[in-house]
Amino acid sequence: MKKKVVSVILAMTMVASMAMGCGSGSDTTTSDNSTTTTTNDAAASTEASDAADATADAANGDLADKKVGVCIYQFADNFMTLYRTDLEGYLKDMGYSVTIMDGKNDQNTQTEQINTFLQQGVDVLVINPVQTTSAQTITDMVVEAGIPLVYINREPDASEEQRWADNNWDVTYVGCDARQSGTYQGEMIADLGLDTVDMNGKIDYIMIEGDPENVDAQYRTEYSIKALEDAGLEVNCLDDQVGMWDQATAQQLVANSLSQNGNDIEVVFCNNDAMALGALQAIESAGRTVGEDIYLVGVDALSEALEDVLAGTMTGTVFNDHFSQSHSAADAAINYLSGAGNEHYIGCDYVKVTKDNAQEILDMVK
Repeated sequence: MKKKVVSVILAMTMVASMAMGCGSGSDTTTSDNSTTTTTNDAAASTEASDAADATADAANGDLADKKVGVCIYQFADNFMTLYRTDLEGYLKDMGYSVTIMDGKNDQNTQTEQINTFLQQGVDVLVINPVQTTSAQTITDMVVEAGIPLVYINREPDASEEQRWADNNWDVTYVGCDARQSGTYQGEMIADLGLDTVDMNGKIDYIMIEGDPENVDAQYRTEYSIKALEDAGLEVNCLDDQVGMWDQATAQQLVANSLSQNGNDIEVVFCNNDAMALGALQAIESAGRTVGEDIYLVGVDALSEALEDVLAGTMTGTVFNDHFSQSHSAADAAINYLSGAGNEHYIGCDYVKVTKDNAQEILDMVK
């Protein structure tokens, strides 16, 4: 589905300097294993104007009495803490009543919370699903109640999104394409060169995955390795474990793997930064040194991870832009409330982060 452009003021400086951002009508070209995006300025201007009009309506009090219900899969998640804080602040600054519930990583709990919101008569729902496999059930519940729905961060599958379009429902997804984040992880390792990373003619790696039911975990796992193979590198998986996005779990898994595989491990891929931080603890405890005899990449660009990238104790990460995503989700909710409507997919780009640009991203997120 076509991606909708969303202009985000807080991210504009970084976006302009890197030629990256949320885009629609975009032409994408690949060169030297990196991806750049050129955005249609006219489309961006139109969407920015629409968002400004909706914001003005809210400020004038036309929509300020509307109630927004938000379901987050788990408050304990580092990235979603940043996301929900920005989302709540953005909406409250415009006068909306916002209630956010913690699904505690349990789909039954979240489903009950959605039912509660529907019974309370919220005007729009923003949902970060515990399980994307439950999206069809969630959509049917919310649509039957006549409430617009904005999915965030965890993308339902293509067949579910097609249902929204086929039925012309007020349902949309706001987020980044996780295939891009996985590709960027692989490219950061490939860009180091085989002579730097390799000891035996192939890249020996371990993979620490998030929730295996989550499409982000699936794509990051697949596309990080695909990027190495596309660069002409031979790969060998020494271990693949599920860390469920958790730092402590990842630390133990990587410690076990290092004990079993010794110095054979050359690269550690983690589906998010929380797990990468746990992996770093295990790596250092095992007497290995990132940047010298092992390489480590994550996703999210948490401030702690960015500091490690700058210090050389992480090879790189990928900026999962919570500013643009949370504000885009808020704008999508406002569009439904104002009657402007949305496309069924609103996308943003990730940003590859190495030591060269880590300080710039850190200055943004701190």
